[in-house]
Amino acid sequence: MKIKELTNESEWKQAFPVMKQLRTHLDEKTYLDLVKESQEKDDYKMFALFEEGKIAAVTGFMPMVTLYNGRFIWVCDLVTDQNQRSKNYGEQLLSYVHKWAQENGYHLVSLSSGLQRADAHRFYEEKMNYDKTSYVFVKKV
Repeated sequence: MKIKELTNESEWKQAFPVMKQLRTHLDEKTYLDLVKESQEKDDYKMFALFEEGKIAAVTGFMPMVTLYNGRFIWVCDLVTDQNQRSKNYGEQLLSYVHKWAQENGYHLVSLSSGLQRADAHRFYEEKMNYDKTSYVFVKKV
């Protein structure tokens, strides 16, 4: 098992089949365009956990600063391949994000999770010791 930062289009393409399992609304071109733009504008970082040379899990996050959280990491994406679940890959990848945050001067990691994702909520709260602190609201304009 190895965790590696994905920094170019070829690597992002390799991660797409796994990321598509979370971001089902994206086609590959839109996904690549969004990753590139968010990396350039928002310092978005993507990491993958490889098992036997294949991507088993992917995360994407952004270092941020807000008045509410101060300096923190916002986890935008975290997904384990549906054929690789229950092998602690999500825990290992999220723990890697925690370590990256600490090493880079960020002392808080935050994320949102869809209301329908009860299993993910249990994972964040019970296994990863996250606190549920708010709801996220969205309005299309």
